[in-house]
Amino acid sequence: MAQDLNHEIAERICELRDLQEVTIVEMAEKLGVSEETYRKMESGSEDLSVSCLNEIAQILKVDLSLLLTGKESHSIAFTVTRAGKGVQVNRRKQYQYSALFPHFKGKVIEPLLVSCPSKGEDASVALNSHPGQEMDYVLEGKLKIVLCGNEIVLGPGDSIYFDSSNPHGMAAVGDCPAKFIAIVI
Repeated sequence: MAQDLNHEIAERICELRDLQEVTIVEMAEKLGVSEETYRKMESGSEDLSVSCLNEIAQILKVDLSLLLTGKESHSIAFTVTRAGKGVQVNRRKQYQYSALFPHFKGKVIEPLLVSCPSKGEDASVALNSHPGQEMDYVLEGKLKIVLCGNEIVLGPGDSIYFDSSNPHGMAAVGDCPAKFIAIVI
């Protein structure tokens, strides 16, 4: 299922890039990756983070929801997402993402509900980085964040705001999974 989604999203990216007459070399350059890495992204064999998809959407001047769902955003005044009805975006094995407002046209931020299973107190954390800023607000569990050489553990009600171009990563620690709201800007 996740592999099918990778290929569907990759096909949309390729089609939009072609329609806008942007070359693979230009896309790779704008994303700050090698041409080979970008080709893997567009083939669906490279796992894309939500932040990378958001960056691609910005480059192609489309809403992220078009890449994720194949449907154009349509609401310009407001949008409501009912409990459990966000668009599921399973892009990385350690996290489950749910796009909270995929149908709002012209979003400035990308709010996501993120769930991750617990890996115990000594959980290792894979680092990534992306342009922009990020805010995370913990709803449930304990979340270990590694950022700028620091390990920070947040609990329910705690939040963090940071420059997401710095390498960072998160992992649920303790006995329970963690759930948090991530806002990517």
